[in-house]
Amino acid sequence: MSALNSSAIAQIRYLQRQAASLLLYQSVLKSPAARAFLDLLQALHHSEVSGLDSQVAYGNWFKVQAEQNQSWKDSLIWEILKNENPFSRLAQQTDFASLPPALVEAARHDLEVLQNIYECSSEQLSKWVRVAGQLDAVPPIWHCETVVESADKPLHEKLEKWSGAAESLAEYYRKFGTGLFAEYRAFGWRGGQLASISHPDGINLKELVCCDWQRDALVKNTEFLLAGYPALHVLLYGSRGSGKSSLVKSLLNEFGSRNLRLIEVSKSDLQDLPLIVEKLRGVPQKFIIFVDDLSFEEDDDAFKSLKVVLEGNVTARSQNVVVYATSNRRHLIREFFDDRPRPRDGDEVHAWDTVQEKLSFSDRFGLTLTFEPADQNTYLTIVRHLAKLAGIQLAASDLDHRAKEWATRRNGRSGRSARQFVDFLKADLALFDK
Repeated sequence: MSALNSSAIAQIRYLQRQAASLLLYQSVLKSPAARAFLDLLQALHHSEVSGLDSQVAYGNWFKVQAEQNQSWKDSLIWEILKNENPFSRLAQQTDFASLPPALVEAARHDLEVLQNIYECSSEQLSKWVRVAGQLDAVPPIWHCETVVESADKPLHEKLEKWSGAAESLAEYYRKFGTGLFAEYRAFGWRGGQLASISHPDGINLKELVCCDWQRDALVKNTEFLLAGYPALHVLLYGSRGSGKSSLVKSLLNEFGSRNLRLIEVSKSDLQDLPLIVEKLRGVPQKFIIFVDDLSFEEDDDAFKSLKVVLEGNVTARSQNVVVYATSNRRHLIREFFDDRPRPRDGDEVHAWDTVQEKLSFSDRFGLTLTFEPADQNTYLTIVRHLAKLAGIQLAASDLDHRAKEWATRRNGRSGRSARQFVDFLKADLALFDK
């Protein structure tokens, strides 16, 4: 039989009632760590039936914390900071003083409740499990090895009353956003919804050479976006492997800490582009919608969707979104000789206007950056730069000779080929040329 006294049972029931009383932040307690915490309370509540259940529940709670390498308390605060609810969503768009009083009061109520739950320590839970399971010693307590500095956050352990932090929490939401956008920097549009990308490409601007003016123009335009000024949609076109996609992806690593986010949209999903833009409207982050290898076929619906985003319609343009697209084609819509107008009965009278609309579609991007094919000098310059960053110690003549052989036997001269060569050479030297 369980030896938990009436005082312990009363504390456990109080925590359960507190969890059930949340008005706005219910989803905070749906995270894996929070669910394991509630399951543990439930097992302790009924421990008079079997103390074994509380041991199993404690083990699961410990395992969740270990898998996340994060303590229960840090996990709870983080879930509050990124939680999406009526208060956090409206706080992103409205000054705190303009928020409905009832909404603010509900937020304060929930913060007080969550503080009560937060203050239930791992040490206390471990002691309850020892008693309920009639163990000889308390179970181990998870202590996260990484120390999370939270004093600069609106909620932290030293704050006396969380309910008094509603205004600073609203300001935090206004600055950093909520949900996936607060947690991740890169996304893909999959099956009609955003999917987070946990490990985006780590390429950075310093790795990119021989595209200085293109890089500077794109960085300047992105700075406009981050500063809240109207930024231009950008088309990057040129030969394959010339660094177009790498340049766009490097912006995320350069400016991700300044609330820049990148959403990759495939050509097959471009018809959803107006929907995506509307989802992003009003949130504090700035977004690059990245479309790689763009081109269109005849009567492609995606063409019309992209045109709406580039040129706008009755709906005002969202100032926190730009489209950066790459293409190997200057004219994005494929044109055949049969498309060119010849007088026939029933044909369009002003057919040349239609042709010109197709050919000039790329002009609808406010900024077009061209990437020329790499000649031998450009290719070798890129190789030398990447080799230096990789710490490869080879005589310049030897490096150049190997690089030329690689280009001849494999993918030709390009920035992509240079990177592949340096990656191969680094591994080859490390393993077989000691």
